[in-house]
Amino acid sequence: LKKNGKKPENNLGESEAVAAGESPLCDWSLLPQEILLHIFQYLPLLDRAYASQVCRGWNEAFHMPELWRCFEFELNQPASSYLKATHPDLIKQIIKRHSNHLQYVSFKVDSSTESAEAACDILSQLVNCSLKTLGLISTARPSFMEVPKSHFISALTVVFVNSKSLSSLKIDDTPVDDPSLKVLVANNSDTLKLLKMSSCPHVSPAGILCVADQCHGLRELALNYHLLSDELLLALSSEKHVHLEHLRIDVVSENPGQHFHTIKKSSWDAMVRHSPKFNLVMYFYLYENEFGPFFNDEIPITHLYFGRSVSKEVLGRVGLHCPRLVELVVCANGLRPLDEELIRIAKHCTQLSAIGLGECEVSCSAFVEFVKMCGRRLSQLSIMEEVLIPDHKYSLDEIHWEVSKHLGRVWFPDMMPTW
Repeated sequence: LKKNGKKPENNLGESEAVAAGESPLCDWSLLPQEILLHIFQYLPLLDRAYASQVCRGWNEAFHMPELWRCFEFELNQPASSYLKATHPDLIKQIIKRHSNHLQYVSFKVDSSTESAEAACDILSQLVNCSLKTLGLISTARPSFMEVPKSHFISALTVVFVNSKSLSSLKIDDTPVDDPSLKVLVANNSDTLKLLKMSSCPHVSPAGILCVADQCHGLRELALNYHLLSDELLLALSSEKHVHLEHLRIDVVSENPGQHFHTIKKSSWDAMVRHSPKFNLVMYFYLYENEFGPFFNDEIPITHLYFGRSVSKEVLGRVGLHCPRLVELVVCANGLRPLDEELIRIAKHCTQLSAIGLGECEVSCSAFVEFVKMCGRRLSQLSIMEEVLIPDHKYSLDEIHWEVSKHLGRVWFPDMMPTW
């Protein structure tokens, strides 16, 4: 079509045009809607909106319910963010025409309080929705925590009450509280399978225990260590519960010297008996003098991450008391070689298949022995070259050949980027 909307003059019919070597005219407005739907699913929202202005048929395709089941609201302030934002006019149109079609929804907000409040305003209007998943994501600092608590709780309650079929809820770094969790349970206890709510300071152990008691289909749970208790583990281990598959615990120190409680070995044992294949993922962001309550007894950790420096002593306890360990990541340790600790981990953690070492030191000989003991079950081996200390047996040029031999594949240490 020309810019004036008229077809170019052509006296040839379609068959004559083909015979003459010319391309036949194609009326794109006649594309079947199922094909348009397939094409629109691959377009960014803004391009989809532009395409909807081409003709009536494309505009009808733009509003097909299938295109609005999954949607991410991007809310950013131009002055404080380089990210693209969902246009306000589109948001109004979505709420007016498609709120009842939304099923899988997430909100991605920048660091501004205005963006978080805008997300709450949208949530408050989803009175006709029946969401299956909801995620609230702060791309920088936790901006939802800056929103007045009453505003946030009111908006979230609208979704909890009207959905009645939520299966996945991710509300990290938000002011959610115990009463709002009771509303969640009262309306979605039969469907909730995943709950991720780390860094929610207004939730108490009693609040999360209420969720565990009522949501018998819960498969994945992520929370801060201060919400973890013997009572919660025993509740999750009761016979009426479907077996939990993933439990993620963030152990975070807000201030140096913070005190942490201890979980009894008997509580962990009950959890393993009830859900023998569950994954226990723990992220530690502690100072070295705060590890006293941890790793003194056997604990069923499968994935273990140390985000701050951790001592040789603690890693030695890991080797003795984490027999189910599958993945270990140590970001930093210091300048004392971890030779004995790695060998101990290889000996006792017989399921270990992935390890990553950052600012640590290991002699080349001990590292080769570690790999030899673990063998080909080490599917992921991420070691910075600076970690490996040459000794009388291996140089840095030689070690990759020896490690590759025991892994059964070519391996090289990771290199620090030069930029």
